Amino acid sequence: MRIVLTGGGSGGHFYPIIAVAEALREEADRRHISPLDLYFISDQKYDERALFDNRIQFIKIPTGKLRRYFSISNFTDIFKTFFGTIRSIFTIFKIYPDVIFGKGGSPSFPILFAARILKIPVVIHETDAFPGRTNAWASKFASRIAISYPETAEFFPDGKTELTGNPIRKALHAKISSGANEYLHLEPEIPMILVLGGSLGSQIINNALLDALPTLVEKYQIIHQCGKANFNDVSERSKIILEKSLKKERYRVFEFLNSEALMMASGRANLVITRAGGTLFEVALLEIPAIVIPITDSNGDHQRKNAYSYARHGAGVVIEEANLSPHILVSEISRILDKPEIRASMSEGARRFAKPDASKRIASIILNLALEHEK
Repeated sequence: MRIVLTGGGSGGHFYPIIAVAEALREEADRRHISPLDLYFISDQKYDERALFDNRIQFIKIPTGKLRRYFSISNFTDIFKTFFGTIRSIFTIFKIYPDVIFGKGGSPSFPILFAARILKIPVVIHETDAFPGRTNAWASKFASRIAISYPETAEFFPDGKTELTGNPIRKALHAKISSGANEYLHLEPEIPMILVLGGSLGSQIINNALLDALPTLVEKYQIIHQCGKANFNDVSERSKIILEKSLKKERYRVFEFLNSEALMMASGRANLVITRAGGTLFEVALLEIPAIVIPITDSNGDHQRKNAYSYARHGAGVVIEEANLSPHILVSEISRILDKPEIRASMSEGARRFAKPDASKRIASIILNLALEHEK
């Protein structure tokens, strides 16, 4: 059996694909389906080690991107997408998979177009409350559609859409608090805040957090994933801001947290500050209270919709970018961490929101469709 996985642009697309691949391997073993050949087709590997560990063959198909703002690259990328699509048709014809699973994003367009031309069954998954352009288009011919938020169902055809939640890698399914203090150099009795600005980081969150640092480190310790592009700036600014603080060791900044560090930090965290992408499902799975700061100008305003859907479950509070200030951030952090009843209520809301079996359900959809296609 051959299955092609496609998507790209960010970790929000790539790592759910890895989660689905893990579940496909497990479900195929359970059903005694062998061999199972998995291919990841995109414009970049993103995480070569994750592909290797899950025995996924990578095929590069360069493609363009349609930006929502004026750019000369919009013109040149038309040609990239055209040639990428032609190449995808030949590549998919050569592999001729039983199913193609699309996670969305510009890199998946040529592969999904090829699937439509070659009449190969397609399953797509939409992470956000408002669908991206590629998935909105692919939904017209996809055999099955998996969604993360119930609100998304209104954008897709009835009868082939299923609420599954967002797939999450096995490594992130369990809190690991034992050894976290030693691993992350934390003080055992001091509450810890985990700050995640998305896979690329967030300058707005970084700025508000840095301005609030002198106040925050008096009561809390902070693990901050700031993004690779922002690391040097944040690191240098934080040293200046906390230069005279006796508690400056309570702040630790990372450009990126690997799986082990993220598991340790998540297991130890009393509160998470996060964007409103796929990370929300990881936070929910671990039942951690959250402050959610959605991106203001996301496609279809999907981050705000994600954030408020999460808040309606009682799993966190939302701070709009326009309202984000050091004072408001400190105030909300204190309100949550100083009141055990609020933390308990948010943890319960997160538990209701989480869909821990998302990967398995999507894998079952894909394999069932593949078996139908083989007949």
